[in-house]
Amino acid sequence: MAYYFAYGSNMNVARVAARIGETRRALPAVLEAHGLRFDKASRIPGIAHANVAPASGERVEGALFELCEPAQIERMDPFEGVPHDYRRERCTVQTTEGPIEAWIYIARPERTKPALKPAREYLEHLLAGRPFLSRDYHDRLAAVDAVDGLCEATLTVLGLSRHSPR
Repeated sequence: MAYYFAYGSNMNVARVAARIGETRRALPAVLEAHGLRFDKASRIPGIAHANVAPASGERVEGALFELCEPAQIERMDPFEGVPHDYRRERCTVQTTEGPIEAWIYIARPERTKPALKPAREYLEHLLAGRPFLSRDYHDRLAAVDAVDGLCEATLTVLGLSRHSPR
């Protein structure tokens, strides 16, 4: 089986379905020794997308999608800006079923910057991952400082919409 570990906006099951079609299932998973960062620069100055970075003692919670077919992951690549914005690689995540190898997207170092904030609409996709997250982790996400009040045209440039999960 092929798996995809989502830690950012793709924790929203509806967003994944709109992008790559239905998956067999989704379950909670944890990427150990990594931390969640909002440092992947978007096309709008000052606005971030999520990223993970190696960090001793930290962990990233997310949704692990069991894909219906291995090629499904390739349909996600354009949404993640592969190969210019993110690279797709393999990682091992921990689940209640044991360790599972999965695909993950990690921002290219040249596309990261400090002091960025996610758009509120982007953060809402992460918060939609509540079924896969511990209460503490979800609460920490909910407390992230986000940019409010972006117009629809700006949201479109960011790959977001107030009217569609895609």
